[in-house]
Amino acid sequence: MLQINNLHASINGKEILKGINLTVRDGEVHAIMGLNGAGKSTLSNVIVGHPAYEVTKGEIIFNGKDLLAMKPEERAHEGIFLSFQQPVEIPGVSMVNFIRAAFNAKRQYQGLEPMSAGDFLKLMREKRKIVEMDSRLTSRSVNEGFSGGEKKRNEIFQMAMLEPTFSILDETDSGLDVDALRIVAEGFNKLRTPQTSAIVITHYQRLLDYLKPDIIHVLIDGRIVKTAGPELALEIENRGFDWIKEEAGL
Repeated sequence: MLQINNLHASINGKEILKGINLTVRDGEVHAIMGLNGAGKSTLSNVIVGHPAYEVTKGEIIFNGKDLLAMKPEERAHEGIFLSFQQPVEIPGVSMVNFIRAAFNAKRQYQGLEPMSAGDFLKLMREKRKIVEMDSRLTSRSVNEGFSGGEKKRNEIFQMAMLEPTFSILDETDSGLDVDALRIVAEGFNKLRTPQTSAIVITHYQRLLDYLKPDIIHVLIDGRIVKTAGPELALEIENRGFDWIKEEAGL
């Protein structure tokens, strides 16, 4: 599904990614761990096409297409979704109108007719149940006045509505209490299929206990320096990252 080859990227002239190689196949969930400033969020921003980042070398192939040649909205329509570490508030824009606009824009990209208002509201009610989202939240402006947990829950709700084939969860567990973490993780798991894949960026084992990723990568100083199975996350929980840095000669 996703193939990243020798990816280098900079922001404001400073190189952050220094040769990322990563392959994510259909149905796989990969976790990326690492210290602050290692380049984890930069990687997610580059994949979705954030304009502040400049790709200086390498390629990203998504389902056989050159992702770097696409605009951010085209990448979203192709099936890429980013759950933000700190979701923004959009005062004056209702949740219903925001999601319906995104939903029908994707349908238009796929050559489909817009969904009727009645069918769309019915779909929203169905998807709300996945993340146990209060109906009162969807009648408000996007994330305005939401708690941290409600914002993250809203991200998974949007993912449920848009049905991406590839999702990136960028520290979705940040600031969540135990109950909110469980609800968000269970919502994500309900949306998993053999045809969908994801990258999960996290510092903590507790999210991975719920999501059960297939592969763990450690990103240090803009490079993936270690890749292993789920047991690696447990070892990092117990030993930290210093041993990996020593092993990699950093």
